[in-house]
Amino acid sequence: MDKLHIVKIGGNVIENQETFLDFLKDYAALKGRKILVHGGGKEATQMAKKLGVSVEVIDGRRVTDANNLDIITMLYGGKLNKNIVAQLQALGCNSLGLSGADGNSVLAEKRPIKSIDFGFVGDLKEVNHSLFNLLLKEGISPVCCALSHDGSGQLLNTNADTIAATLASAMTPYYEVHLNYCFEKNGVLKDINDDDSIMPSMNKMEYNHLKSKGILHSGMLPKLHNCFIALKEGVKFVKIGSPKMITETGIYTQIIN
Repeated sequence: MDKLHIVKIGGNVIENQETFLDFLKDYAALKGRKILVHGGGKEATQMAKKLGVSVEVIDGRRVTDANNLDIITMLYGGKLNKNIVAQLQALGCNSLGLSGADGNSVLAEKRPIKSIDFGFVGDLKEVNHSLFNLLLKEGISPVCCALSHDGSGQLLNTNADTIAATLASAMTPYYEVHLNYCFEKNGVLKDINDDDSIMPSMNKMEYNHLKSKGILHSGMLPKLHNCFIALKEGVKFVKIGSPKMITETGIYTQIIN
């Protein structure tokens, strides 16, 4: 079975131009079939502040009202996505930028209001594996932003980590899937104040223990939650670490059952 690398890149890496360009070079050089998923939360937050739009994040997840959705759509689906595609084209990696509405690639439903109203946030229903298979077989690398749609004309802000994990799970019948979460740290830390306290691996028991102790950073919780779901669904390898890990030279934490 052929390998498929699904790489999610975080907003903090995207903001560092030198690090990000270095990552894109490594990604373009990555052999075989590959899909890139990107966030961009920090830039969206900065743009919202410039425009006087308030931003609220609860447990690492952004509350998205209509004004924030406009900003996210402009940045995620426009500026960031198209700049990434243009850079990859310059590096010889034929890419196609996608929001969830493009080709019906990522379908979601608006999160129901329970104790918290997250606004225009989408909970994933399915990804269009036929579309992704078609593009990959043609040698095209999809570049997915953190936007889904509900099938009725509404765009929805959807966690990029969740999109990456759901996409990875959906592609397991066709490929040996390797899911890589690249961000500004070298892996999952035992101590968020010590960048050298990297865990070489983490299983579900260790995750639950660290979570209960409040040791894990809030932004790491949804990422790790998605990692364990992906493993359960048949994804072969799941790693969290520095962007260099896709070259097999970077440091990372491997997530295991």
